[in-house]
Amino acid sequence: MSADSSPLVGSPPSYGTLTIETSIDPLSSSVSSVRLSGYCGSPWRGIGYHAVVWMLAGIPWLLFRWKPLWGVRLRLRPCSLAHAETLVIETRDKEDSSWQLSTVQVQTEAIEGSLELPLQAQAEDGRSQVAVGTIPESTWKDTAPLHGQEEAKQVLRYYLFQGQRYVWIETQQAFLQVSLLDRGRSCDDIHSSRSGLSLQEQTVRKSMYGSNVIGVPVKSYPQLLVDEALNPYYGFQAFSIVLWLADHYYWYALCIFFISTISICLSLYKTRKQSTALRDMVKLSVQVCVCRPGGGEEWVDSSELVPGDCMVLPKEGGLMPCDAALVAGECVVNESSLTGESVPVLKTALPQGPRAYCPETHRRHTLFCGTLVLQARAYVGRHSLAVVTRTGFCTAKGGLVSSILHPKPVSFKFYTHSMKFVAALSVLALLGTIYSVFILYRNRVPVKEMVIRALDLVTVVVPPALPAAMTVCTLYAQSRLRTQGIFCLHPLRINLGGKLRLVCFDKTGTLTEDGLDVMGVVPLKENVFLPMIPEPRHLPVGPLLRALTTCHGLSRLRDSPVGDPMDLKMVESTGWVLEEGPAADPACGAQVLAVMRPPAQEPQLPRTEETPQPVSILCRFPFSSALQRMDVVVTWPGATQPEAYIKGSPELVAGLCSPETVPSNFAQVLQSYTAAGYRVVALAGKPLPIVPSLEAAQQLTRATVERELSLLGLLVMRNLLKPQTTPVIRALRGTNIRTVMVTGDNLQTAVTVAQACGMVGPQERLTIVHATHPERGQPASLDFLPVESSTAMNGTKVESFTLEPEPRSTHLALSGSTFSVLRKHFPKLLPKVLVQGTVFARMAPEQKTELVCELQKLQYCVGMCGDGANDCGALKAADVGVSLSQAEASVVSPFTSSMASIECVPAVIREGRCSLDTSFSVFKYMALYSLTQFISVLILYTINTNLGDVQFLAIDLVITTTVAVLMSRTGPALTLGRARPPGALLSVPVLGSLLLQVALVAGVQLGGYFLAITQPWFVPLNSSVPAPDNLPNYENTVIFSLSSFQYLILAAAVSKGAPFRRPLYTNVPFLVALAFLGSVLVGLILVPGLLQGPLGLRNIADTCFKLLLLGLVASHFVGAFMLESVLDQCLPACLRQLRPKRASKKRFKQVERELAEQPWPPLPTGPRR
Repeated sequence: MSADSSPLVGSPPSYGTLTIETSIDPLSSSVSSVRLSGYCGSPWRGIGYHAVVWMLAGIPWLLFRWKPLWGVRLRLRPCSLAHAETLVIETRDKEDSSWQLSTVQVQTEAIEGSLELPLQAQAEDGRSQVAVGTIPESTWKDTAPLHGQEEAKQVLRYYLFQGQRYVWIETQQAFLQVSLLDRGRSCDDIHSSRSGLSLQEQTVRKSMYGSNVIGVPVKSYPQLLVDEALNPYYGFQAFSIVLWLADHYYWYALCIFFISTISICLSLYKTRKQSTALRDMVKLSVQVCVCRPGGGEEWVDSSELVPGDCMVLPKEGGLMPCDAALVAGECVVNESSLTGESVPVLKTALPQGPRAYCPETHRRHTLFCGTLVLQARAYVGRHSLAVVTRTGFCTAKGGLVSSILHPKPVSFKFYTHSMKFVAALSVLALLGTIYSVFILYRNRVPVKEMVIRALDLVTVVVPPALPAAMTVCTLYAQSRLRTQGIFCLHPLRINLGGKLRLVCFDKTGTLTEDGLDVMGVVPLKENVFLPMIPEPRHLPVGPLLRALTTCHGLSRLRDSPVGDPMDLKMVESTGWVLEEGPAADPACGAQVLAVMRPPAQEPQLPRTEETPQPVSILCRFPFSSALQRMDVVVTWPGATQPEAYIKGSPELVAGLCSPETVPSNFAQVLQSYTAAGYRVVALAGKPLPIVPSLEAAQQLTRATVERELSLLGLLVMRNLLKPQTTPVIRALRGTNIRTVMVTGDNLQTAVTVAQACGMVGPQERLTIVHATHPERGQPASLDFLPVESSTAMNGTKVESFTLEPEPRSTHLALSGSTFSVLRKHFPKLLPKVLVQGTVFARMAPEQKTELVCELQKLQYCVGMCGDGANDCGALKAADVGVSLSQAEASVVSPFTSSMASIECVPAVIREGRCSLDTSFSVFKYMALYSLTQFISVLILYTINTNLGDVQFLAIDLVITTTVAVLMSRTGPALTLGRARPPGALLSVPVLGSLLLQVALVAGVQLGGYFLAITQPWFVPLNSSVPAPDNLPNYENTVIFSLSSFQYLILAAAVSKGAPFRRPLYTNVPFLVALAFLGSVLVGLILVPGLLQGPLGLRNIADTCFKLLLLGLVASHFVGAFMLESVLDQCLPACLRQLRPKRASKKRFKQVERELAEQPWPPLPTGPRR
């Protein structure tokens, strides 16, 4: 390709393919390979293009709609991206080998002023006005006098692709996604925007970023009609109808036209309805108050917002029209529409500092578009303020909408094989056409009639109804899932559920109950752990009690505390009550964020005990999944100085404490609780220098607070397994589906839960993998330790290992930090760890996504089940993501289950296997139906006759359509088996079945034909008269009668039940249809005059011959079922005898074979001397 190719983002111009991150959705992990090529106008090419289109009656224009690249190459000439008017964008998903092609137009817009961009978008010489180019002199010279002088105009070049805007960067000679223009802005830069933008700055930025609108295109009915009617499928239908009309098959042509018209109308109505519903769902236009330089404020429409605007958040809250960083105040936000998490989240002001701002890293300080702000409170200043960071499709909501409008292509062998099979049928149609031309020519058929009859054979071999029949399978499966409370957003993913080999599960809220019960508190006194106190409210007044009552992210909404369930349980166990500001606390004499008030004094408490005082919260650092901890700064009446408290994972908190405050038996005590399956949280604290005001407290940094802490104690909480968890895990493992736990909880707690639920069996070996980053000149290390040893939890050096065969299954458990070290420093060992890894603990949300992607690289078909909170990225990245949510449909994952347990996973797998097996059956049936009719037509062509118009109608509509639609209604098997449905359509069993069934069909039809012509009453047709004028005749009657039965027999034969579907007799409508149609066909043979006139059949008076025909039908019935039975039971064994089973090429299978030959990791044999 001579065209210039360049990445979609800012990088030096280059040729070929670059792997870049094109998705701006923070919940997505989709990475694509992108090829971008430029083309510009050419007068001579344009003239040639239009000449070709006109000379060939518009047929090339239709072809170019299906193959736009051909039209672009014919009409335009390749050029550099700097001068391109049209761009060809080729994208490829990371799991897909096929390139998806799109063409877009480069748009230009003259702007006044310039936009200062961050350093990432600047040229090496420091110039920052790089997002605009200069209009060539020939473009503006004639209009310059109107401006009084010939000054260079600033012009913005950009294009839109899947809702995203990409602007041309002159100095980098590349297009840059506008969402990346502000990448690298520090938190200080965000805070510096609190004063807002001027009108001129806002205008320039709006030209750059576009309007803050998530526009869902809703096409008019005429536009939809053109798009639908010019679909290749309907193009083939139109070709078929014209051909049938020319062949005088009026009734069949009119019926197909009528059905196609209804189908198109229903499709147009459904498409427009869905587009309108999505547009109405995402449409958001509100009036927003923004700050202006100089302290002014202005109300604007939300569509006018641009990155850099500073919004004033109303106290009563409302829907967020954009993504924004909170820079002043606190907000309580409901993010259920984005994450599926129904618990309100507390958002706090973004901390200042030089650290780069990232929406995912700073989730606790970011308000996402489409989420509902329940309330906003300002503690410093008059208002809660938020600086706009992303607008339109660049927002989190925009990314989700884009994923709906442009779903990731599903790479599935069945679909690719089905297209190849249709291509093979097309080749067969070509061969049949050649044969028919030869036969018709021999029979001296006129040329016009010969062409029509030969082309008619194409419509017989390639079934036009195949796509509709395949769609019905997934629609039935989708409907059955809906009745179980499982809602599917992407029906094509249902079949993938049938190929799952590995399922990842979140722990808390998925495998275990949502709620946590406080088991007690383990206080610390003089560096020694005291016995557990079951009731935290009985703790003496002191740092530990204050930490328990204040170190949380709770907020008060409508007189009720809301927030994380663990925080609610923790505070509830103390009996203290939350009161929130921003009014000054009279007891403290200063403005505070919130006040925790003690309960009324209980009479049984000793009177000598210190009276508890209300504790005021001055500063709060919210919990971070990445950091696994949160901090608060508090004070109380009579306190000489404020104190800081921290709550988080025991390992991290202990690491932040002064070593002398951590008991020597810390690891042993921690393991004693985690090994019992309890969730343990450590608390620590320290005094701080006096802070004179709330404003001063807000300036404290996390680094200042989290230094030289003193360990205070442990909070022990119980998280019970859901009753459905263990049976489901055992059922999945019993069917050779790997189960993996991916959690943010403690490693030992996760291991205990894995053993309790059956992920790790009692006789199976479990080894902890511990890796450390390189430090102080030492390389990264990797150690292995059996789970029985406690030293695995505190990083004690492990003895050397030697290899020793181990017959039992091996499971590995590791933490998120170890996973990161493996990816970075031990990439060659990572596949071995992933193939045996069962427990992944302390995993941050982005690490969960990375794990799913790494498993997919090993060619696992991966499922993910989580509660939708911290699992959004993993749910979207997985092949089959199931979100446990009360919402009917969540855009976070393809499947959403309203049942709050993992029972939905086997249901999705069973339905997937049933749907995939049904798809095979329907495809086989449609292929056999086409080939059966192909044989019938060829036999009749040979003797210069054909099936009649009404006969085609009866076969294609009454018989085939009825059984093809109803055969898909058979439900899934009630239990999961070890076998999986085949994923390859072009396999020996499938092709062998097709070929043998076709041979049987041909044998029965030819047998009936030769049997008929030997009868004494047989009168040959007049071969000098062409069809359909020579109807009725005996040859046609025999072939039609036999083939009509064959369509029913084949439908029943390929509709197998076990092991993936229920028995055939459970599909009552299908059986009723078979019985009714079979009875009618028997009547056609035995009852004289029954429908023979309309169908164009000749009456056969010989009863003995009629019984012979029914005998042929019965023999075909027995033969078809015996053939399928023998192929199912004997063919696999015969193939194994003739040819050993080939080793799977899947990467995880190759790793498994390596591990079978040489077990890994090595087993401990004692200290090496």
